[in-house]
Amino acid sequence: MALMGIQLVVSLLAASIMQRMAPHYSFARWLLCNGSLFRFKHPSEGELCALAGKQMPKQNKRDRRQNGENKPLTVPKDIDLHLEKAPVNAIDALVLRFFLEYQWLIDFAVYAMGVFLFTECYCSVVDATKEVNIGSIWCVLTVLFSLKTLHTLMSHYFRSEEGGERSVCLAFGFLSLLVAMLVLVVREDYLEFGLESGFSSLFDNFEVFARQQGYAEWSVPVTKLTLKLGLAAVCAYIGALLAFPGLRVAQSHLDAVQMNSHRPIIQILLHISFLSPVIILLLWVKPIARDFLANAPMGKTSITLVPSAVFDSVRLWIIVGLCVLRLALTRYHLQAYLNLSQKWVEQMKKEAGRIAAIDIQRKVTRVFCYLTVVTLQYLVPTLLILFSTLALKALGDFSWGMGAEETPGVTPALVIPTAAPVVSNSFDEDEEGVEDMEEDIQATVAHLSATFSALRAVLTPLFFRGFFAFLTWWVAACQVISSLFGIYFHQYLMHN
Repeated sequence: MALMGIQLVVSLLAASIMQRMAPHYSFARWLLCNGSLFRFKHPSEGELCALAGKQMPKQNKRDRRQNGENKPLTVPKDIDLHLEKAPVNAIDALVLRFFLEYQWLIDFAVYAMGVFLFTECYCSVVDATKEVNIGSIWCVLTVLFSLKTLHTLMSHYFRSEEGGERSVCLAFGFLSLLVAMLVLVVREDYLEFGLESGFSSLFDNFEVFARQQGYAEWSVPVTKLTLKLGLAAVCAYIGALLAFPGLRVAQSHLDAVQMNSHRPIIQILLHISFLSPVIILLLWVKPIARDFLANAPMGKTSITLVPSAVFDSVRLWIIVGLCVLRLALTRYHLQAYLNLSQKWVEQMKKEAGRIAAIDIQRKVTRVFCYLTVVTLQYLVPTLLILFSTLALKALGDFSWGMGAEETPGVTPALVIPTAAPVVSNSFDEDEEGVEDMEEDIQATVAHLSATFSALRAVLTPLFFRGFFAFLTWWVAACQVISSLFGIYFHQYLMHN
C-alpha cells in the first residue's frame, strides 16, 4: 500500500494552510461578517427617556446607591421604539459565545471538502485502490468534530440552573432510543441500510484476523444483538445532541418564511430545505424509493425511471444537492434569528405597563450574543449529513457516475504484510547513523502499512456501506423528529 503518496502531501499542505491562514482569512468569519447580516443595537437610557417624554435622571448610579435608592429606570412598554440596525463586523463577532469553536469547525469542514475533492479527482485519474483514501479520513474527522461541538453545546444546557433544557435533552434522548430500537429490527426489505451484511462481514473478517494473530480457538464474543444495542445507545446520544438544533431550525424556518413573504421563490426553496431530511428518510425506504423508481406504475404497465444499478449514485447526488441547498440558505435563517430583537420590541409595544430599561437592553443584546450558537445549531446537522454521505461514497466504494456497480463482497482471507528485512550496505562508520535512521523510517512505514492493511481487510466497504448509510439516515430522522416538534411548539403551544 502506498502510504507516503501525493494524497498525504496534499493533506499535510491543507493542514498547514489552514493553520497559517486562519488569523488572516477565515470562511467562517466571512460567513458572519461579510456585510449581509444586520444586528440591532440596544437603545441607551437617554434614548429611552427621550421616547418616554421625560428627562434623564441627573444623579448617577453611585449617587442613587449612596442615597439608598436602587430603583431601575423604567419606561412605558408602548413607547415608539425603533431599533437601529448595524452590519455584523469581525470586532462584534469575536466576543460572541462559542465563536472560536464555530470558526475552527467551519474552516476545518471547508478544508476537508477541498481535500476530499482532490482525492476524488486523483482517484478518478490514477488507480489508487491500494492507497489510503485521505479524503475519507478528513470526512470522518469532520463528523467526529461536529459531534464534539454539539456535545459542547449540550453540556452548556446541562449546566443551566433552570433545568428545563436538561429535561428536553433527556426526553429526546429516551425517545430516540425507542425509535432506534424499532428501526434496527426492521427488515432490509423495507429499510435498505445493509447493516446485516455489514455486520456479517465485520464478524467474519475479525475472526480470520484473530486466528492469524495466533488465537486459533477465538470466537467472536460480541453478538449482533449486543452490537445493535450499542448502536441504539449511540443513536440516543445523537438524538439528544440534535434536540435543540431541530427546535431552533423550526423557529428560524417560520421566521424566514414570514420575512420573505414577498419573495415566493425564496419561500419555496426554504420549504424544500426544511423538508430535505424527510426526503433523505424516504430515499432509504426501499418500497418508496428504489422499487418505485425502478418499476414505476404507468397504467397496466411499468416504466423504469432510475435503474436499480444506478440508484445508489442518484441517491448520493440528491443528498449532496439538498445539503448544498440548505447551506446556501444560511443567511436567510440567521437574519430571521437576528430579527427576533425587533419582533420582541413590536410585541412589547402591544402590552400595557412599564418595563425596566436594563431589561430592554439585555433582551436585545442577548439575541446577538447567541448568534454563533444558532449558526452552529443550523450548520452542524447539515455538515453531519453531508460528510457522512461523502464518507459513505469514499469508504463504501460507490461511484458518482451512472454505471453499474458490483456489491463488494466479504474478504475471504486476511494477509498482513510483514516488513522486508533491510540489508545494511554501510561502508564506513559515518554512514551507519544515516542508514540506521533510514531503517527506522522504513520499519515505521512498513508497520503503518501493515496496520492499514489489517484495518482495510477487517473493515470492508460492505461494512462501511451499512454503517454510514444508517448514520446518514439517523441524523436526518433526528432532525425530522425535533423539527416537527418545534413547528408544533412554535405554532400552537406558544400561542395558547
